Order: sequence, then C-alpha cells, then structure tokens
Amino acid sequence: MLSEEIKKEIQGAYRRFLDSRQLKPRMGQKQMIAEVAKVLGAILEDEKSHRLGEKHISVIEAGTGTGKTIGYLLAVLPIAKAKGKKVVLSTATVALQEQLLNKDLPEVAEHAGLSVTFALAKGRGRYFCISKAEQHLDANGSTGQQALYEDELALRLDTETVEFYKSLLNEFAAGRWDGDRDNLSQDISEEDWRPLTSDHLQCTNRRCSNFSACSFFKARKDLDQVECVIANHDIVLADLALGGGAILPDPAETIYIFDEGHHLSDKASGHFSFNIRLKSTERWLASNIKQLSKMLDQTGNPQLLADYVKQLQKPAEDLQVVLNNWAELIRPVLMDESFKRPRERFRYTGGVVPEEVKQFGLQVENLAARMASRLEMILDLLKESLDGDGGIDRQPAESWYPRLGMMVARMQSITGLGRSMGHPDAENSTPTARWISLVETAQGYDFECSTAPVSAAEMLQMNLWQHCYAAVVTSATLTALGRFDRLLGDLGLPQETPCHSLASPFDHYHAAELYVPSMKVEANDPELHTQAVGDYLNSELKTDTGTLVLFSSWRQMRSVLASLDEKLNNRVLSQGDFSKNEILKRHKVEIDEGRGSVIFGLASFTEGVDLPGDYLTEVIITKIPFSVPDDPVDATMAEWIEQRGGNPFMEWSVPMASVRLTQAAGRLLRTEQDRGRIVLLDRRVVTRRYGRQLLDSLPPFRRNIS
Repeated sequence: MLSEEIKKEIQGAYRRFLDSRQLKPRMGQKQMIAEVAKVLGAILEDEKSHRLGEKHISVIEAGTGTGKTIGYLLAVLPIAKAKGKKVVLSTATVALQEQLLNKDLPEVAEHAGLSVTFALAKGRGRYFCISKAEQHLDANGSTGQQALYEDELALRLDTETVEFYKSLLNEFAAGRWDGDRDNLSQDISEEDWRPLTSDHLQCTNRRCSNFSACSFFKARKDLDQVECVIANHDIVLADLALGGGAILPDPAETIYIFDEGHHLSDKASGHFSFNIRLKSTERWLASNIKQLSKMLDQTGNPQLLADYVKQLQKPAEDLQVVLNNWAELIRPVLMDESFKRPRERFRYTGGVVPEEVKQFGLQVENLAARMASRLEMILDLLKESLDGDGGIDRQPAESWYPRLGMMVARMQSITGLGRSMGHPDAENSTPTARWISLVETAQGYDFECSTAPVSAAEMLQMNLWQHCYAAVVTSATLTALGRFDRLLGDLGLPQETPCHSLASPFDHYHAAELYVPSMKVEANDPELHTQAVGDYLNSELKTDTGTLVLFSSWRQMRSVLASLDEKLNNRVLSQGDFSKNEILKRHKVEIDEGRGSVIFGLASFTEGVDLPGDYLTEVIITKIPFSVPDDPVDATMAEWIEQRGGNPFMEWSVPMASVRLTQAAGRLLRTEQDRGRIVLLDRRVVTRRYGRQLLDSLPPFRRNIS
C-alpha cells in the first residue's frame, strides 16, 4: 500500500496545481489519480524491489475533457520516484508527444511543484547518420553514372540531391543543426531522408569514426539521465523486440503509461508482419553475390572472409531458384494465361496455405536462415576488424559494415516470411492472415507474399506485461459497445484486469445534437448511397462555418467531391490535396478570417484533430465505419470466430465500428464551451438490429432521428 507520505505528496501536488492554475477539481481527474495510485500502490515487492504478483496493470477510459494526462502524471511521478522506477510515456501520435514535452510535463513541474527530468525518445530513423551521408557522397564521387549493381544504383544520386546532402553535412558540422530530422528548418521527403539514417544492424556504435559526434547516441545518453521518457508505441515495441532495455529503460524497472492505448494492439501486430516480393528479392540476391565479390576485392581477399562468401553462394543460388518456382506457382492464381486481367490479391482461407506453398515457405526459411547466419559471421568479422582484430583494414571494414547490416536485416525478414508461411498456427491460437498480391514495378509485375497475425495478444503478454514493473493503458476511447472485453482480448490482458470508464465532464445532451436525416437508400448500396450523400451535401452543407465531413473510402470521397456544386467544391479542403497539418492550418485561417471552411477526410481525421470552438461546429459522418470487407487480417479473424461458433459480424465488426464511430463523433466537442451538431448519413443505425447498440455506445447527445 502507498505510504501516508506519498499520499500526501500526490494530494498536495494536485492542490497546488489547481490553485496555481486557478482551476476547480474535476471528478474524472480525481478518479484517474485515485485509480492509478491504487494499482501502483498495491504492487508487492521482494527485498530487491522487484515486482511480485500480476496485479500491476490498470485500464482507464477517460472521456474528452477529463484531464487524464495531468491526472496520470500527478499519480505516477511521485510513486515512481519513491520506488526508484523510471517512467515511459508512450503515445501513438507525434501531436501528443509534443503536448507532453512542451506543455503537460513543464506545467506539472511548474504548477504542481513536482521535480521531474524528462526527454523525448526517438528511433534511429529520426536522426542523421554522418557515416551514411559520407558513404553516399563518396559513392557518387567514385561510381557516379558507372554504378552496375543494385546496391550501387540505390546509392546513385542526382546532382541536386548530392548538393542537398552536402548542405546537411555542412549544417551539422558547423553546429547549426543537431541532426534531429524534426529540427530541420526545411522540409525533407522520406525518399531523401531514409538513406541518411541507420538501424541497429548497420550501426557500428562506438567503433564508428563518427561516434563522438553522433546525434542519436547523444540523445540516448540524455535518456539514461532522466526520470521520465516520452516515447511512442513503435519505439517501445522495437525495444521489446531487442529484449527490453536496449533503447529504453529496463522494463522490470519501468512504469509504462500507454496513452492512446487503443492503438497498441495494431502497432504490435505490425511488428510481427512480414512481406517479400519474390522477383525483386531474386534480383537482390543476384546483386548481393556481386557485391560480396566486390567486398573481397576491396578488403584484400582475406581467407576467412573469402570462405564465408563462398559458403553464401550455393544457398543464394538455391534460394533464387525457390523464389522463381514460387512465383511461377503464384502466377496463374493472380493472372490468366495471357498475363492480362490481373487479380490484385488472393487470400488463403483461414490463413491455411496449400501444402506446396508450405513447402516453399520451409525452403525459404531454411535457405534464408543459413544465409543470415553467414552474413552475421561476416558482420562480426568486420566488427572485429574495427577493433583491430579481424585482419581487415579499418576503412573498408567501416565502409562495408552498414551494407552488410542491411543485408542481414533483409535476410531476417525473408526468413520470417518463410517461417510464417511454412509453419501452421498453433492449435487453439488466433490465426495468421496469409495472402499474395500482384504489384506493378518498373520491371513489370511482381508477386508479393504477406503474413500478419490477427492478434498480438500473446506477444504483448509474453514480452511486455510479464516483464514490466507496472502499466497503465488509457485513452478517450477504449470500450466497444460499452465493454472492455474486446480491448482486453486484443492486448492479451486477463479479464480480471481492473478497468474503469471515467465520464466526460461535458454536457453532451445540451451541447450537441445527433441528427440522422431521412434518406431513400441505405449505405450498403455503395453507388446509390454515394449519390445520396452528394445530394444531401449539395442541399445542406454550410460553407460559412467549420465543418468536417468523414468518409470511409477514397472512392466515395472523390466521387462526392466531384458531384458538388462548384461554389461548394471551392470551399473544400480535401485529404490527399495537402498534408493533414496543412489542411488544419488552412482551415483555421479561413475560420479566423470570417470565412467558412469544409474538410473532407478519411479515418486519419477521426483522431488527432483538435478544432475547438468555431473551428468545428458540425461533423458529418457519411457511413458507419465498418472494416473494408476484403481486408486480409479482418477476413481471417472473421473466419476464425465463425469456426469457433461465434458471430464475426456481431463479435468483431460491430464492436470495431463502435470504437471508430465514437472516435469520429468525438471530434466535435473539445471543450466544455463547444456546441454543434453531428450528422450521420447512414440509416442502418435505425433500420438494423445492431443500430441501437451503436447509438447507445455514443455519448448522450440530444437525438434527432427523422
């Protein structure tokens, strides 16, 4: 249990925060503090302060306006300091990271009187790698237009890009830029930025000649010194995949706060997904053998390295044959005999592949694993040479190390895909979705094989929940149809995990109306519904206020936009025409200058959109946000539920749609002073049996159903 001293510190911090900010206590915020403190305070420890027992996780849904961020900070920070634990604040969006870094934590320190040191954790992909930049510039100076191999072709840059890379290197060397992508004064595309970054397999760490100036390791050093680390779900999962404690603090000594926790399951599933393109991988393997021969020439052909390269040739040739044969097996599934009328995708029912596909997967796994093992041996030899013990001069060893790291990473991915295709799912476990796709490339058609687990519950349970000291999962929307069952199942948490839903302080009934207009068609007829949506907007859409129109598909959004009267069309800011941030920025300018503005957006606009007051007075939801019917992962999960005697539509599709609908409706009211209307252009909430459940899972808006 919490000591009286810690209780008084938390209570005092909350009182000081309210007094300093001249705020009144919020019931939801007080409940948040109490529930988090209750779980953390009840954790039992051994004599070494290691957690005992499994009652260390809390799930809290805190509606908009609750003040959950300040609530969990005021509860967690004093307890973590008293117990000598680190805190990792993990989010799903950059916007919340920036809010924690620039607003919430500084406010807690200033107004609550809690002393806390904190820093932002970012992946290597956000930092400039000096060695990679130098490598690209050297390659363009030495190979230029004479590049022959795939790896060299990837390094070949146009004159403008070369000059740009030089300017970045100069800005960094002069101290005018710290190497953090987010601190660049100019925008840079992902295509130009990615070659300038590294990963754990390409990086030589302290062996690198540029280590002392490395921006990533300077940032890492800062993380070791602070009490609270601001991260994101991807970094947490990447750290866990490396065993925990490689990037972030040791999980056993960490209290995790997963804000925007409803994204954690999908993020985790993505970390265990694999895909490879068969023909391009075949070409890449051929290129690698040539590259390794070139490496031998540049390193003086030492015997041990030559032996390793020789051992790679046979499995590489065999793997190319297997990939080619696999592509020929797939071809008739996706294309007809004349290579026309391509079928874009084929999903294996239930995730179960035919025996011949399984055999190809096993062969790929075996050969790729052998190659990965030999490549890792070469990587170790290069690493030893950087320490002066491997028999290879430092300059070529340092030059080739990141290239071998890239080869190892890709070979591990190929191994993972082969393993996932070649081995059936464990009995009684959730399945893995497996499918093949036809993709168009510069060389013609290619065949992409993909696998993805439909649930990451087991992975999270084994790698996160079992090892962490404590965790709080929170968000404004965690329940589906008013229940936590779906979330607990997705995250691999026991059903007895304490879950709490804290009501929003907003007066939803008086602040907003939920309007379902009469329509002659239902949304399950795509063409007629799209036409009806266009007719409604042409008739009812207001252009003198702030409006957000949310669509479930690109096709419907584009069709409706094309059907709008010219006057209306000119007032619309549509997703795809500008970045999300640029759309929101232009929208606010239009409203500030007294003109109306309409945003057309898809799923990404149902979250991370904060438009209080006059910026948003009407949200129009064109359709209940059910999953796309042919999504391979959702379709495989639906089959699994059905095989177990369940109803996939009611157990999977409707709860998921409920969460998404609640998130979409949540865009309207952002402060207690906001007022407006939500329009739902989908009569199925009235005509279908599940409609009442969806309506009742929404906040208690005033209803107007025609």
